[in-house]
Amino acid sequence: MSYATVMVNLALDQPNEARLEAAGQIAEKFDAGIVGIAASQFSPPLYFTSGEQAQNLIDQGQAALKKRISELEAQFRGSVKNRAKFVEWRSALDFPARFILQQARCADLIVSGGHSDALSDPFAMASPKDLVMQAGRPLLVVPDTANWLDLRSVLVAWKDTTEARRAIADSLPLLRKAKYVTVAEVVEAGDSRPAAVLRVRDVVAWLVRHGVTATELVPEKHGAATDRLDEIAADVGAGVVVAGAYGHSRFRELILGGMTQHLITQTTRCVLLSH
Repeated sequence: MSYATVMVNLALDQPNEARLEAAGQIAEKFDAGIVGIAASQFSPPLYFTSGEQAQNLIDQGQAALKKRISELEAQFRGSVKNRAKFVEWRSALDFPARFILQQARCADLIVSGGHSDALSDPFAMASPKDLVMQAGRPLLVVPDTANWLDLRSVLVAWKDTTEARRAIADSLPLLRKAKYVTVAEVVEAGDSRPAAVLRVRDVVAWLVRHGVTATELVPEKHGAATDRLDEIAADVGAGVVVAGAYGHSRFRELILGGMTQHLITQTTRCVLLSH
């Protein structure tokens, strides 16, 4: 398995340099093509208007969106020039998430930016939460602060769930390129550490059979999973974290918070997520 096509989602109102750089590096490492994608839907004003005035507002708004999307295409092509096996641009005046989810069929991996804690505007931005849940493809979330795709150390955040198993399988191409790989499971209150050690050893052995040398890590210290994961990532110098998305119900994570929410909003390292 490799990555033959990388799709990078460009945002109209967020920085795109970091995600473009990560997508370019992936294309270079895997001799892959890059598809740039952007979309936005005109959001009508809250106040009521009708007739010719309303149509003028719509025309002006759509013209501004088309201009901005054209600027993004130029930025995309300039950033990935001579870095990919092929380069393609796709755009539309549409809800971003809907358009990207439709087009995701052509890609092996989607690269997107992170997400603030604030609610996003569905007219202008595709939330990584929607992309990872519905795209059927792994999502690489690249914080705006990331200068490059640091594969010197990759942390696999293991939890014995379907989502984590998909994530580690989806990340195999990246793991083979990594210098060091650590598979870690955080033992939460009430869980058995010996059982966690056996699970992690199984995963490490599976990786070895796929050509990836990895180290197991099951800390004895208990604590909140998000805090412990951050500590482990810092200890091993992880540039990328691999994790399953929404191991609990998405509703529970959205209401109470959770690991997926934390990984999407953190700004320190890239995260590969699968659902």
